[in-house]
Amino acid sequence: MVVQNKLDTGDPRKAVLLEPFVHQVGGHMSMMKYDEHTICKPLISQEQWFYESLPTAIKQFTPQYKGIISVCLRKDSLGNLGLIASPSLPTDNCSSLDKEHSVMLCQEIKRTSTTNSERLFVKWSQAPFTKTIKDSCPGKALLRTELQYHTDVSSFMEDTNGNQPERKSYNPWGLHCHQLHLNRMSSKLDENKLHQFLLLENVVSKYQYPCILDLKMGTRQHGDDASEEKKARHIQKCEQSTSGSLGVRICGMQVYQADTGQFLCKDKYYGRKLSPDGFRQALYQFLHNGNRLRTDLLEPILLQLKALLSVIKTQSSYRFYSSSLLIIYDGQEPKKNKETLDNHPQGCFQNVNCTMPHGTGHPKVDIRMIDFAHTTYKGSKYNHTIYDGPDHGYIFGLENLVKILENTREGE
Repeated sequence: MVVQNKLDTGDPRKAVLLEPFVHQVGGHMSMMKYDEHTICKPLISQEQWFYESLPTAIKQFTPQYKGIISVCLRKDSLGNLGLIASPSLPTDNCSSLDKEHSVMLCQEIKRTSTTNSERLFVKWSQAPFTKTIKDSCPGKALLRTELQYHTDVSSFMEDTNGNQPERKSYNPWGLHCHQLHLNRMSSKLDENKLHQFLLLENVVSKYQYPCILDLKMGTRQHGDDASEEKKARHIQKCEQSTSGSLGVRICGMQVYQADTGQFLCKDKYYGRKLSPDGFRQALYQFLHNGNRLRTDLLEPILLQLKALLSVIKTQSSYRFYSSSLLIIYDGQEPKKNKETLDNHPQGCFQNVNCTMPHGTGHPKVDIRMIDFAHTTYKGSKYNHTIYDGPDHGYIFGLENLVKILENTREGE
């Protein structure tokens, strides 16, 4: 049964254009954009159960849960795949969908070999997609396809050595996840089969140039239901990364560079190879816009992290295995902030304790917990083990994150 909360669906027969969520920086499941303020992801029952029963104290630190929706996969005569969502699709099949009212996202994938690597070119066949992407970053567009249109803002991916082997005009991780997801869904194509997706708040919709840090939290990443092989694999990843030493590791990042007008992107493979010192440097880079360190962000981020830490310490039996924490801010600096720093660029860069004029508020930041497919707690119908006390691995990661940012604020 399709469930929706507080969503204006308009014409119940009209299908919804699902677009790749262009600000996805981590994870392995493809995130799709449902509307300007809503994203959707493949439904996992354990995660749905968590969202429907999460403690009130945690709600402010998670995306708003908006319900579930059914999605069909369609293939046209040219072999293009489309994901079609409708609030009113019957639960048994989607063959009754009126094609005249449906809007389908199609894509044509072409692979070409280059001297460096295989590149993926994507051409979006629907004109509305171009407009929506341009609207996602007012005035400019984050994503442009290699084949279609030209924009002011692009992104580039650095490897673990800081090299830039290939410049791209989109965050490559989200597109990578989207293609893998379509491949999985189409491997056993059944146009009458429904796939259920969770509907969640788009927590970056309010930002013009969303800078996003995706942190895998805790010292343990495998769920209670993991096989011995998967358990061993995740334990090794933790031991060989900052998950073991700090209780937190980077699994994705995009940060707007004001000096170039581009987004710098990092992926989970970069994060896995960081030492504790490398992790500290990466946090510094996340707060650096190419011109200066955004010291104005430190206080609001620390205030929210400490508030979250207090909440997690009170959540007995909860274990947030393999969940992530997003830190989000706007790459577009507040005008007063920018003018003040422009007047004192060197002093503020050298002394991270420089303050804003009296009465100037902090810039907006968001701290959000996401990805609860392996979260367990007393009372969950999916729990295999009941734990006592709070999640000490998660707390360890939060405390180290706070400590590193406090040291940055003090100029250490």
